Amino acid sequence: MNRTELEEKVKNFLIEDLEIDEEKIFPDAKLKEDMGIDSLDFVDIVVIVEKNFGFKIKPEEMVGVDTYAKFCDYIETKVN
Repeated sequence: MNRTELEEKVKNFLIEDLEIDEEKIFPDAKLKEDMGIDSLDFVDIVVIVEKNFGFKIKPEEMVGVDTYAKFCDYIETKVN
């Protein structure tokens, strides 16, 4: 899976499953502040990522992952 496909997949589940407005999703968008992702949403994200990408997110690996681009970077390192 290339980076464009990965970002599209992530963007789609953020819009469809978490109901985040598309215009709030851009590389430097902060997951909490700009996109409004809270701890309950994060539980959903863990399940969605496992289903879509085949790996389980470890909370300790998410330290410092605070933007959409960093979140995509994290997923990319796990799937490639």
